[in-house]
Amino acid sequence: MTLRRWAVGLVALAGIMLALWQLQGARAGLVIERAEVAGTPVTFHHRAGADPGPVVVIAHGFAGSRQLMQPFALTLAQAGYLAVSFDFEGHGRNPTPMSGDVTRIDGTTRLLMAEAGRVAEAALAHPRADGRLAYLGHSMASDIVVRQGIEDARTEAVVAISMFSQAVTAEAPPNLLIIVGEWEGRLREEAVRVLHLTDPEAGPAQTLGALADGTARRAVFAPRVEHVGVLYSATALGEARAWLDAAFDHDGGAAQVAATGGWVVLLLVSVVALGWPLAGLLPRGTDAAPPALPARRFWLAVALPALVVPLALWPVETRVLPVLVADYLVLHFAAQGALTLAMLGWWGALRGQFPARVWWIAALFAGFGIAIFGGALEAHVASFVPHAGRVPVVAALIAGALPYMLADALLTQGGRAGFGRVLAVRAALLLSLALAVALNFERLFFLVIILPVILMFFLLFGTMGGWVGRRTGLPAAGGLGLGTVLGWALGVTFPMFVLP
Repeated sequence: MTLRRWAVGLVALAGIMLALWQLQGARAGLVIERAEVAGTPVTFHHRAGADPGPVVVIAHGFAGSRQLMQPFALTLAQAGYLAVSFDFEGHGRNPTPMSGDVTRIDGTTRLLMAEAGRVAEAALAHPRADGRLAYLGHSMASDIVVRQGIEDARTEAVVAISMFSQAVTAEAPPNLLIIVGEWEGRLREEAVRVLHLTDPEAGPAQTLGALADGTARRAVFAPRVEHVGVLYSATALGEARAWLDAAFDHDGGAAQVAATGGWVVLLLVSVVALGWPLAGLLPRGTDAAPPALPARRFWLAVALPALVVPLALWPVETRVLPVLVADYLVLHFAAQGALTLAMLGWWGALRGQFPARVWWIAALFAGFGIAIFGGALEAHVASFVPHAGRVPVVAALIAGALPYMLADALLTQGGRAGFGRVLAVRAALLLSLALAVALNFERLFFLVIILPVILMFFLLFGTMGGWVGRRTGLPAAGGLGLGTVLGWALGVTFPMFVLP
């Protein structure tokens, strides 16, 4: 451990403590109660000692969970609402898998609407509820809350974030606020289309109709954010609160919005930064670095599996796991990684890569990623702890991710192969997945949503894997650790679904 590593470690620990202090401060004065409603995990948020207030049922999007909607729950609770978030079937800690036909309104959509309705019933029976009701939903859930807001006659307002719903009319649902990130191009167009149902000349940030009779409409573009960033936008949080205050004629007081995005970023970056000084505690590698592959072999090992795998899997039935989309990912990762490793083995590039210490170093790295980084995610970003029903899925996804991440680490020499080669390997994966989506868009279009997550994974965990590989001289240790963490992350994220 050098002085520089000690300094980085202390700064990282300070960043973690500051971020946790600020994130916990957003909860100050709130009562947060966890319960179940007919098997659905639910969290009630309300201000301690406040009078009963309107209920806001808060629903997350595809592959989300209650944690992802915390900024809205905390903001509205501080303003005197009873904010109720929950995990949809198949998501987060909800043990009931999704079912029905995802392509039909009378299929999965109807079941998720019923679940939101059950949560609303329980919330309205809570002693802190005053009998008034609104729904707020993001992405996939925007359609759910729009439709539920139309069918539930008690609904007085709906907030639809990153909305796409064919159910919206000029009059329904009542008092609709649409919030879209500035960088969500097609969804911005959809928001304007909905406004034009009421007034063909209307534009964003313009309120149409009257809140008093339920005909109000408004669309807001939150600046400089995309599909996930919109959930942390101070503009989005402030607009949602102001809209509900006006719809309910409610005085939310002077509480600030819980724009915690910056502190979440600080927390995650600080945890990653802590990995560098901790990597300095690992034994320094004494073996000479394996020679880089000749250029011709390198490009063949990168391009051939990336092209062959989506073409080979195109006609194959990939619904092998009770989980949406990730069942394809496990096969894609496993096949692309196995083909690459086979080529490396044929060329003799695997010799000497797996001494005994590889395995315990990889286990330490994976443990840090799952326990420390994953713990931060679980508390403040997204569900990261699997319930019992997810454990086999997590295990299968780890088994699929390991070959790919091991091949990635060996091709890039744990990050020592140079920026160009590292970029080529990562770009090949993304292009391979893009080709898979193009070949089967109806089945795999949700992969488009998680591509930014994969990029973030490589940015954060790939950096840590490089530190481990360079320190120990064992790229395979970083690759095995990365594969374990990636498989775990995918296994706890994608929705569980009843196999046909």
